Amino acid sequence: QVQLVESGGALVQPGGSLRLSCVASGFTFSGYYMTWVRQAPGKGPEWVSTISNNEVNKWYAPSVKGRFTISRDNGKNTLYLQMNSLKPEDTALYYCARRPTPGWGNEYDYRGQGTQVTVSS
Repeated sequence: QVQLVESGGALVQPGGSLRLSCVASGFTFSGYYMTWVRQAPGKGPEWVSTISNNEVNKWYAPSVKGRFTISRDNGKNTLYLQMNSLKPEDTALYYCARRPTPGWGNEYDYRGQGTQVTVSS
């Protein structure tokens, strides 16, 4: 069965950096576009970034563009999100998710349990 397991979340000070990882199993990882989505307390899911299956195309939400970088290692079935210059408003539960079709945005058919990122001094 499809499994997505995130890790790397932590408490970090404003201006700090984190790298999130998501290990995928149960499907052909290299065949799918993958997405990061986040959800802050009391708010709905927010699309963060999407990467194409071959890593050629990447898309970012305006709120994170220039600070976050999405990448993947198809040989390791792993998706990454490098987050720099973190702000308190980046505090959220971050999920990786599999897109069922090519493209970018919030659409997904499977997602992981999430990893918590808290940005606070």
